[in-house]
Amino acid sequence: MSVIYVLLAISIVVAILFFVAFIIAVKNGQFDDSYTPSVRMLFEDELVKEKPKKQN
Repeated sequence: MSVIYVLLAISIVVAILFFVAFIIAVKNGQFDDSYTPSVRMLFEDELVKEKPKKQN
């Protein structure tokens, strides 16, 4: 039973470490996208195809 407590404690510590690493990466701007907004106007919107009306 004590093994479960040890594994639970280790998994919580690892999860906290990953969360802290994620927060640091976000604050350093690693996930900022500075490229896409400048080329967004070059991509054309896809045309919406209308379904043909059925004639009886």
